[in-house]
Amino acid sequence: MLELAGIIILGILAQWVAWKFKIPAILPLILIGLLVGPIAAEFLSEDGAKWIEPIWNGEKGLFPGEGLYYFVSLAISIVLFEGGLTLKRSEIKNVGPVITKLITLGSAVTFFGAGIVAHYIFDLGWELSFLFAGLIIVTGPTVITPILRNIPLKKDISTVLKWEGILIDPIGALVAVLVFEFISVGGGGGFTKTALIEFGKILLFGTTFGFTFAHALAYAINKKLIPHYLLNVVSLSTVLLVFVESEVFAHESGLLAVVVMGMVLGNGKLNNLKELLYFKESLSVLLISILFILLSANIDIEDLLLLYTWKTAALFAVVVFVIRPLAVFLSTRNSKLKFNEKLFISWVGPRGIVAAGIASLFGSKLLKQGVEGAEYITPLVFMIVLGTVLLNATTARFFAKLVGVFLKSSDAILFVGASNPARLIAGYLRDKGKRVILIDANKNFIQQALDDDLEAIRADVYDDELTDNIELNDVGYLIAMTGSDAVNNHALKRFTKDFGEHGAYKLASSMQLLESSNEDKEWFFTPNDDYINLSEAYRENPEIIDVDIENENEYTKILDILSKEEKSIPLFIEKEKGIYLISEFEKTDKKKEKLKLSYLGKNIGDAYKSSSKV
Repeated sequence: MLELAGIIILGILAQWVAWKFKIPAILPLILIGLLVGPIAAEFLSEDGAKWIEPIWNGEKGLFPGEGLYYFVSLAISIVLFEGGLTLKRSEIKNVGPVITKLITLGSAVTFFGAGIVAHYIFDLGWELSFLFAGLIIVTGPTVITPILRNIPLKKDISTVLKWEGILIDPIGALVAVLVFEFISVGGGGGFTKTALIEFGKILLFGTTFGFTFAHALAYAINKKLIPHYLLNVVSLSTVLLVFVESEVFAHESGLLAVVVMGMVLGNGKLNNLKELLYFKESLSVLLISILFILLSANIDIEDLLLLYTWKTAALFAVVVFVIRPLAVFLSTRNSKLKFNEKLFISWVGPRGIVAAGIASLFGSKLLKQGVEGAEYITPLVFMIVLGTVLLNATTARFFAKLVGVFLKSSDAILFVGASNPARLIAGYLRDKGKRVILIDANKNFIQQALDDDLEAIRADVYDDELTDNIELNDVGYLIAMTGSDAVNNHALKRFTKDFGEHGAYKLASSMQLLESSNEDKEWFFTPNDDYINLSEAYRENPEIIDVDIENENEYTKILDILSKEEKSIPLFIEKEKGIYLISEFEKTDKKKEKLKLSYLGKNIGDAYKSSSKV
């Protein structure tokens, strides 16, 4: 009982440490597992026993007999199901040819390159070499996101790395599963007729069970045949049922079945999908926390000593510094990415949770089957995982500066709210060369923004998911302009630290405009207008007009005219190639001359010039 409680406590502590220091959780989890396992047994315990002993083929330990094997199988099935839920067909179409090539051509280069290198460096059989190669194909968003979260990068680079990790996770898992099944059914004897038959059964039953149960569960959820309070646990039990049933009909087809099930559900019209994802994510965090401490603790010091050779360093160096760059540069050939951007993408390729988890599962199975060289699979993959995470976590920021992809100024603009006036203003700024992102919980507003060729994300400001989006790392301005003062206030309070490096502004309520002093209005989007005024101005004159101003007298006059002109709202000042909000510009020491003022409202022509002559 003490050991089991300790694993959970240590696992959640490791997750907190990872969050606090913005590092991948897999790093502290594996280190804790090694500490309480082989390191404790060798150096810290007087009797040579591990502090946590997950023996699974003996009579003692947390998981005696086949216990650990079963737990790992079920835990990995749930993690892979969650990965399948995030794999969307639309994303494959939208993320561009570079990412498509990375997950196809790049995966093939990694698979064959790493397989050949492992065979000749460690003298492993071809089957085991390619199993190792299949396992290290995956990168994974859970390790890339914490590394890149605090590195301001161009959107193109962040997008490539983020979506490569998401899309390649289940693909790498499938490749590893299929290679493992080929080894298992072939018995190491080559590509026999029996192996082909068993291989076909795995594909048939894995895809059939996954596809069928996914549609059945979606039908039950959409028809409200499952009460809301049972939705998550019924979904969980269905995943486990699919895994077990598929295993009964075709041994080792369960992992394929749950990935297929997740992909079908994630791409279907499923009500409560977001809620289901949150539950599965929370469950995956708990399982991963337990799983990797157990798996690391289960490694013996003899396994680690297998890596105490020059061959380990040679394999790591070739995989990281030769095969990864080769895969990236071949996949990005003829793309719009610059050489330094390709170089940075080549450098950032940390392997993740799926690789380590499946390696432990398959390694233990192959050892049990007596496959020669199987003892190398788990420690070699753990070496690649731990090494790449350590390398990227400690050097990614420095390397980004070294190759010149680190953004010195975060000047993208995040709009909270995608209403009609917000889209008009965002389009104006986009046409001025600014990167503008709109977020809103209203799917109709988001769709209209996308139709207007604006970058838009459907999101709720009360969720924390926005701060995890590495594609927003170059945001330096936050503008909250929804019709709800509560939402605007919350957006500024919650996200100013993350997205308001150069300024955070909001639409004020009518009451705030009346009560606020001039100093308070410095953080207002417009000095004298609320959401109602902005909406009415848009309805009357949905156009932003630019006027050139020569001197401070003209500047003062036009602001005075616009304040008296009904439904005309000053927005921006453009001076010396910089664009400022009116309230922002007033805080600078720039002279109010030789500038351009932009406002929403009817065209007042040269009235301000004629009035200034009077």
